[in-house]
Amino acid sequence: MDVPTAFRGSAAASTRWTVGEVAVLTRVSVRTLHHYDDIGLLCPQERTDAGYRLYGPADLARLYRILTYRDLGLPLAEIVRVLDSSGAAEVAVLRAQAALLRGHLDRTHARLEQVQAFLTAAECGEGVQLMNTDDIEQVFGGFEPEQYEPEVQERWGDTDAYRQSRSRTSRYTKADWEAVRAEMDDIYAAYVTLMNVGTPPDSPAALEVAGRHHAHITARYYDAPPAMMRGLAQMWVQDERFTRNIDRAGAGLAAYQRAAVTAWADAQAP
Repeated sequence: MDVPTAFRGSAAASTRWTVGEVAVLTRVSVRTLHHYDDIGLLCPQERTDAGYRLYGPADLARLYRILTYRDLGLPLAEIVRVLDSSGAAEVAVLRAQAALLRGHLDRTHARLEQVQAFLTAAECGEGVQLMNTDDIEQVFGGFEPEQYEPEVQERWGDTDAYRQSRSRTSRYTKADWEAVRAEMDDIYAAYVTLMNVGTPPDSPAALEVAGRHHAHITARYYDAPPAMMRGLAQMWVQDERFTRNIDRAGAGLAAYQRAAVTAWADAQAP
């Protein structure tokens, strides 16, 4: 995002902008600026005698921070809380976001290398690359789902969900599994961001992520009604193996996403 000159603090302290001028300068609509004022996110410090909004350099500096957090995916209610909290709280959020972005960057580089490898193989006529042990360790970050297969068959082998999952995943290539892992990493990242800024797991923002989580499982593995999601959520905290693997993305994540998914499942009840 380009930083307008006014955001860099070069404008004179006496400079003031109307809402229309701010909209032109920042490419944020007048309607959006009015909404930010209404919810207490960006309330201009001054008004004209006729009651029109006047924005100063400090207001534009806050707007730039708002737009930055919005681009990072934080809900507006959380941005209000972060900006109005202590400096230490904002530093904690920024550190968490920096860590998440570095993780996204590393995964993007890894996926780019894999796509290039697939492209090279395809151009040489080598066909689809199948998964081997090294591939599994690379894709799942050391978590090897195959080691749990006997237990999974014993517990769920006679269920429709297991048969549906086996039918779908048996056709997945390494590229498919890379996409599955990337989707789940993004969901984990969204949970961690909300958790680190203190968002309650039953908040609208957390329920939205839980809904994405449900959609991921349904699209990639098997149809998962709310009751099944509730059962999965309990397993994430009751089985230390799942807890340990999930918490690699952030300490306490398993408990947080269990609470969010449980709240989501409760909200689906008629």
